[in-house]
Amino acid sequence: MPTSVFSQLDKSLHEHLSDLMRLAAKADDRTAISLARAELPRMVTALKALLDEHTPDENGRCPTCRTRRFSRRLPSPCRAYLAAHLCLTITRDEPRATRSDQASSRRHGHLRSAG
Repeated sequence: MPTSVFSQLDKSLHEHLSDLMRLAAKADDRTAISLARAELPRMVTALKALLDEHTPDENGRCPTCRTRRFSRRLPSPCRAYLAAHLCLTITRDEPRATRSDQASSRRHGHLRSAG
């Protein structure tokens, strides 16, 4: 069975994202910093482009996800916009760091993980 262009793109994108997650989690600090500097601007650009496609219209509805022209649903963010917002703003519960942990992080310039 031939694979579709979408399935090839989807597989490639998911592999790239998995590689980034693996490297971010397992790489030494120098590699992780280089990775962040190279990939973070690209990721932000990609996310902004996606969100631009899902920006609500003057009626508060997503023009990309809208299924009917004269929908009577209340204005609300679409699933794509909500998913991006939740993934970027909601953090997992982490144990609270002690004051000495926080001081050490500041001295060494480390940022706490947000996800």
